[in-house]
Order: sequence, then structure tokens, then C-alpha cells
Amino acid sequence: MPVTDVQHDLDKLTLTITADFAAPVERIWQVYADPRQLEKVWGPPTYPATVVDHELTPGGRVNYFMTGPEGDKHAGYWEITAVDEPRSFSFVDGFADADFNPNPDMPRATNVYTFTEHNGGTRATYIATYESAEGLQQVLDMGVVEGASSAINQIDDLIAG
Repeated sequence: MPVTDVQHDLDKLTLTITADFAAPVERIWQVYADPRQLEKVWGPPTYPATVVDHELTPGGRVNYFMTGPEGDKHAGYWEITAVDEPRSFSFVDGFADADFNPNPDMPRATNVYTFTEHNGGTRATYIATYESAEGLQQVLDMGVVEGASSAINQIDDLIAG
């Protein structure tokens, strides 16, 4: 499994996931740069994602929804703040309503995804910084560690195919 470490720190308001892939940085970048590939790995297997809008440029936005096993839909968005292709990108990640308007009752996180060469492949570091300890705890209680880890672990199958 690609995920090698998961740490959360309620004092620093962070969730950090580290994963190692047997593919070059450029290949891992492409997973996030291509909306059809992103759909295959953004949600956990039981909540696949559908990417509706995808503009991976500073000031751009990615809108998506995940569909649960009962057909329930959960929308979210990324507001892209920085891009350093193929090494990193940053974005604000939030929950949304059905029209992709931010849901102010749910936590938001500022994310930095970084891809570096490591042992002939890529080390991906995913850091999410929440606005409050309560927001981080809320997503931890919702299963973000398990969901994000199972989603990231799908990348191996995608890049092998």
C-alpha cells in the first residue's frame, strides 16, 4: 500500500499523509491534473468521485461530488491557490451544497500536496491544515484518515494500468 504514514496534530491543526509510489513525479502529477484520472482515486472505493469542473491553475476551482453506496451525493470543492507543476499544488478544500456553494457549517482545510523523487519513485506528502481543532476533530470523527488512505491507495492500480 502506498500510504506509509498518517499523523494528525490537534495543536497544529494538521493532518499529514505520506505515500510512496513506484512511478515518476510526472506520472503522479498527472493523476491530479487529469479530471478523469482524479475521479478514479479522489473518493474511497465505496464513495467514487465525479469531477464536474477542473481548473488546476491558481485562482481555478475543482468541483466534485462523491456518490455513496445508497446513491447519496456529497459535494465538495477545491479553490486552487498555487501550482508548481509537477512538484506541488495548494488549495482550500471544502464541503459544498448540491450547487457547489461552500457549506459554512462544515470544516475547511488549506491543503499542500507535494511530490518529490524518492527511491526511484515518488514520495507524496499531503498536508491539510484546518481552521480549528474542532474542524479537524470533526473530519477525524467522520473517518477522513480511513477514507483518504483508501483513496490514495487506489493510485497504485491506476498507474499500473
